[in-house]
Amino acid sequence: MTKRNPHSLGHWLSWWLAVQTFMGLGLVCIVVYVATSLNFSARQDEELRHKQEVIRHLVAEIVTQDDLASLRHKLDDFFFGHTDLRLRLIEGANTLIYTTHPATGMSGHQCRIAFDIPSPWSRTTMLRAEMALDTGSDAELMRRLAWTLLASALAGAGIVSAGGAWLVRRALAPVHDLAQQAAALAPESIGQSLDGSAQADELQPLIAQFNALLARLENAYQQLEGFNADVAHELRTPLATLIGETELALSRERSTRELREVLGSNLEDLNRLASLVNDMLFLSKADRGERARRTPVGSLAELAAEVVEFHDAALQEAGVTVRVSGDSGGAFDAALLRRAVSNLLANATRFAGRGSIIDLDIEPDDSGTVTLSVGNAGPAIPEQHLSRLFDRFYRVDPAREHGETNHGLGLSIVAAIARMHGGRTFALSAAGRTTVGFSLSAEDCRSARSGGNAGA
Repeated sequence: MTKRNPHSLGHWLSWWLAVQTFMGLGLVCIVVYVATSLNFSARQDEELRHKQEVIRHLVAEIVTQDDLASLRHKLDDFFFGHTDLRLRLIEGANTLIYTTHPATGMSGHQCRIAFDIPSPWSRTTMLRAEMALDTGSDAELMRRLAWTLLASALAGAGIVSAGGAWLVRRALAPVHDLAQQAAALAPESIGQSLDGSAQADELQPLIAQFNALLARLENAYQQLEGFNADVAHELRTPLATLIGETELALSRERSTRELREVLGSNLEDLNRLASLVNDMLFLSKADRGERARRTPVGSLAELAAEVVEFHDAALQEAGVTVRVSGDSGGAFDAALLRRAVSNLLANATRFAGRGSIIDLDIEPDDSGTVTLSVGNAGPAIPEQHLSRLFDRFYRVDPAREHGETNHGLGLSIVAAIARMHGGRTFALSAAGRTTVGFSLSAEDCRSARSGGNAGA
C-alpha cells in the first residue's frame, strides 16, 4: 500500500492541524457537556429527594382525616412559587387526596419520582405520592451550551488553522529561499554552494548534504571535461598519424613493399585505437554496475606467476625482477584479476629503478578480504597526485612519457575490476617506494558454483 503524497505541505499541515485541534476541542467540549448534564441531573435528583422528605414530614404531622384540610393548606404554601413542581397524593387505588394547581407551560422535559407514605389514619392504607419536576429550563440551557461549545470548537479550530497556516508559511520560507538559490545555479556556477547561514538548525544537514553533492558534481563535471579533452588527445595523435601516412603513401606511386610498410605502421596505430576503445567500453560496463563472474581460483600466487612470466621480456628490458609473496584462494574472475595484476605490474615496471625488485604481495585476512599490491622503488609520487591515480587518462607526468604504449586507462581499469569484486583501490608513496593495489572480497567456491549455476 503506497502512501499518498500531499500536493502542498503547507495545506496538508494546516488541514491536519485544524482537524486535530477540532478533535481536541471537541473532546473537551464533550467532557464539559457531559459533566454539566450530570451535575444538573444530580441537582434535580437532590431537589426531588429534599421535597420528598418535606412531604413525608408534612404528612406525618396529621393524625386524622379531619386534618387533611390543614395538610392541603401546608402543601399549597410549600409549593407556592414552585411552578416547576407538581404533586399528586393518592389514597388506596384511585382516591385523589391532593394535587397542586395545574402548572401552565410545563414542558415535555420532566423528572418524576413516586414513593409511598404510610397513612396516618389507617394502618392498612398507603398514600401514593407522585411528584414531577419540570426540567425544561435545564434542557434549554444544555441545548444552548451544546451549540455554544460546538461553535467554540469550530471557531477555535478555524483560528488555530489560520495561525497554523501562517506559521507553516513562515517556517517554510527558508525552504523557498533554498529553492530560489538552487534555481539560480547554472552549469558555469555549479560549484557555488547554498548559503545556509540564515537557515534553521533542522535544515543544516540537508544544506550540508546538498553542498557536498554540488561539490561532487563539480568534481565530476571537471573530470568529464578533462576526460573529453584526454579522449580527443588520445584519438587525435594516432588519427593524425594514420591520415598523414596515408596521404603520404598516396602522394606518389609506391612499390608493394613500401605500401606494406605503410599498412603495417597503420595497423599498429589501429590496434592502439582498438585497444583504447575496448578499454573505454570495459569501463563503461563497469560503471553500469556489471559484476565479476566468479569461479574457483585455488592459488592467486600461481595466477600472479603467470602474469609475471607474460611480462618477462619487459622486465628484462627494464632491468628489474619480481618477487611474489603470500598466497590465497577463493572465488574470483580469474581473467579480470590477471588483467588487473598485469596493469599494476606494467605500471611498476615503467617507473621502477633499474636493478630494483618489484614486490607483488598477496595478503588475506580473517574477514575474507584479499589484498593484492605491487610495490616498486622509484621516484615518490606527490600527495596531491595519489588520490587521482585511478582517474581515467590521468598521468602524474604532464609530458605524457610512455604515451606511445600507455594511454592512461590502466589504473582506471584496476579500480573498475576492484569494484566489480566488491573491493577498493589504494596507493601509497613514501621514502622512495610506491605501492599501488586493491582489496576485494573472496567468496568461497561453493557460493561461486551456486551463483554460476544460477546465472547459467
